[in-house]
Amino acid sequence: IQIMEKAEGRNQTPIVEFILLGFGNFPKLQPLLFLVFLVIFIVTVAGNILIVALVVADCHLHTPMYFFLGNLSCLEICYTSTLLPRLLASLLTGDRTISVKGCILQTYFFGILSATESLLLAAMSYDRYLAICNPLRYAALMNGRVCCQLVAGSWISSFLGCTTINIFLFKSKFCDSKGIDHFFCDFSPVIKLSCGDTQAVQVLTFIVSAIGTFVPCLLVLTSYIRIITTILRIPSTTGRQKAFSTCSSHLIVVIVYYGTLITVYVAPTANTPTVLHKLFSVFYTVLTPMVNPVIYSLRNKEVTGESYSSTSCFQKQAWNL
Repeated sequence: IQIMEKAEGRNQTPIVEFILLGFGNFPKLQPLLFLVFLVIFIVTVAGNILIVALVVADCHLHTPMYFFLGNLSCLEICYTSTLLPRLLASLLTGDRTISVKGCILQTYFFGILSATESLLLAAMSYDRYLAICNPLRYAALMNGRVCCQLVAGSWISSFLGCTTINIFLFKSKFCDSKGIDHFFCDFSPVIKLSCGDTQAVQVLTFIVSAIGTFVPCLLVLTSYIRIITTILRIPSTTGRQKAFSTCSSHLIVVIVYYGTLITVYVAPTANTPTVLHKLFSVFYTVLTPMVNPVIYSLRNKEVTGESYSSTSCFQKQAWNL
């Protein structure tokens, strides 16, 4: 009854476009924000392309860890390209409108990429767990075939989950206010503008999000508990430092990713200012893809080129497929 009364109280005229309010409350800062986000976009794309190029071109990086890293960098390029070009266009032209279909498509791709990133980080933590906790069986358990299956599984499962949600979202009609107080089409602000009963799609979204985000987070947490326990058992200080260095980059990325994710979607309450929520979202959606290649570049000697094995690529043991 309440849902019907709410729907009746709304303007029932269907709308065909939304207005992404974004950072429109700060008109004087629009040129500065445009330059800042443009630099971030260029640095993010260039940094991740460089990582992919290094992983492909350098045979010393043809290992499972860097295979996952190359896929993560490809994902970050797609992730940034899904959000920032539209934001840059609105900051440059002042036109903040976006079609309903375009908004839902952005939500769709954003969901797929976010879920895939969670699963890839879980796969990378599993790789580090095997490397440190089961080093003798690592080559057999983490071969090329398994790596490809983990990456393909991450993409396919994310695609299926988000497609299921967006089938319902595409069928929704929007007839409330056009304004979305965000700089991109996130699921929560979009679904609030729907005219009909959204309880089913919200429950479905919660289930898919729990499976696609919380389960990988638990897997990552479990892996690192085992990793840290194993490292602490190593008798020598040098051995512990060497073991920790093999997973330190991934651990930093995981902390940054899940720290910002929790800050944006779990910690905020009804009293959280909208501006603060947007700022946290910038860290999660814009800055994280930019810092990931920097973290891996600075923390891995293989990427910086400081430590290469004297053994030639052709003499190295093949990465079994």
